[in-house]
Amino acid sequence: MAYTKCTRILEQPAERIFARMLELESWSSFRGYGPIPGIRAARFLERTPELVGSRIAVENLDGSRHVERIAVWREPHAIEMHMSELSPPLSRLATHIVETWRFEPTPEGTRATRAFELHPRGLAGRLMLPLIAFLLGRAAARHLRELDAAP
Repeated sequence: MAYTKCTRILEQPAERIFARMLELESWSSFRGYGPIPGIRAARFLERTPELVGSRIAVENLDGSRHVERIAVWREPHAIEMHMSELSPPLSRLATHIVETWRFEPTPEGTRATRAFELHPRGLAGRLMLPLIAFLLGRAAARHLRELDAAP
């Protein structure tokens, strides 16, 4: 497994980030980093009343796709998303990705931590996923900065 995480103190409260997660048109604010593609569009395939179990289809700017399932929704503390049904080329390297958001209030604002676990498929995945994780961490850090600056 490859792992990366980033942390930032946000001026926005965690509740605002939770609300933005449900505004799927805002997902295109994730612009990627280097070969990590940004998001073109996202739409609910299934939205459950309690949100856990909801499934979201994501199309990336490079044409790749995946599905994200909300596994944990504990507002205002944590979100966990499981990315699966990965399309090539990532499907050749990873079986799935787990993204976790954690929030804690601080005197300066909200400490937001995003972590990614990339689960390899075979030897090629074990070799390549650490680099992909590093780049994904850079993309997530930039996205946190931009989320904090958004109105």
